Amino acid sequence: NSWRYSSAFSNKLFFTVVDYDEGADVFQQLNMNSAPTFMHFPAKGKPKRADTFDLQRIGFASEQLAKWIADRTDVQIRVFRPPNYSGTIALALLVSLVGGLLYLRRNNLEFIYNKTGWAMAALCVVFAMTSGQMWNHIRGPPYAHKNPQNGQVSYIHGSSQAQFVAESHIILLLNAAITMGMVLLNEAATSKGDVGKRRTKSIKLLSIYVCEPLSYLVNR
Repeated sequence: NSWRYSSAFSNKLFFTVVDYDEGADVFQQLNMNSAPTFMHFPAKGKPKRADTFDLQRIGFASEQLAKWIADRTDVQIRVFRPPNYSGTIALALLVSLVGGLLYLRRNNLEFIYNKTGWAMAALCVVFAMTSGQMWNHIRGPPYAHKNPQNGQVSYIHGSSQAQFVAESHIILLLNAAITMGMVLLNEAATSKGDVGKRRTKSIKLLSIYVCEPLSYLVNR
């Protein structure tokens, strides 16, 4: 958009977008197994290695992309950013919500010292971060990929340098299940009662969270 509405706009440079779901054959021809990818096609000759934008090293910043375009084409693009107040509004709403809650419960603030509540909140943050939600927020990948040839839906990305949103949800659920299993094992071992019953309960939990998944992997 910065180039389109620039006073220096000309037909010397133009942009083309190929959607991965609709143009998988184009990605195969160019030997690309991840998206997004920025490539420069010169007016003469074939693209060289430097004509592929290094996202892993440089990142997604528009200014860096404009600098790379200037290096490849000698076309200078000044990036214009519209004002974005979503972050400010979200922060104001969060502060208002927390402030209102504290005001309503001002005579009884014992919930602030609830260890279980803080532990659950911390676990939610850990699950979100370890499952790749921040990567999804930065890169904006699709939820899944549907093959246009056979209609098969893939929830796991084939590349080690990319992922789908569904993949993050699967990892989040697996991490939550493992954590729940550890908590239940600890509760079964330290709870009061007959030693034999506690041992039986621990063995059952181990079979559910360890033995059955291992047998499944061996059979696969």
